[in-house]
Amino acid sequence: MIKLVRVDHRLLHGQVAFSWTKVLGTDCILIANDAVAKDSLRMSALRMAKPEGIKLVMKSVEDSITALNSGVTDKYKLLILIESVEDAHRLSEKVDVIKMINLGGAKLIENKRQISKAFSVSEKDCELLRKMNDKGIRLEIQMVPDEPAKDVMDLI
Repeated sequence: MIKLVRVDHRLLHGQVAFSWTKVLGTDCILIANDAVAKDSLRMSALRMAKPEGIKLVMKSVEDSITALNSGVTDKYKLLILIESVEDAHRLSEKVDVIKMINLGGAKLIENKRQISKAFSVSEKDCELLRKMNDKGIRLEIQMVPDEPAKDVMDLI
């Protein structure tokens, strides 16, 4: 069962590893990222950030879609981490059970504007967020579990 889908450019780090997994009761983290799936050094670094007792799986976005739709992940309380709004859109287009996406962190770079303390979007990101919203997916910005969530559509 998917407990949370989170967009965070840092993927797995302290906030996610400890705050979110504890609050959600997560027993498995799925990192859906094409670059990570091909980079053994990055995979090793991410394994070091994994909380003890929690399974960590790293797959490409397409392989993640296949796994999620096959039912093989149904036995887990799953936290899905993705790096970008674009990957969130790819995942949500092909995995119908995704009903909410949490936006946690996206750094401010050229051609992006800040919509919260830790999340920045491009025009393309805004377009994809609107498409996901139109599909009925709730989009929230929330850095940590104990802060109130904000509706992304009010910010873009």
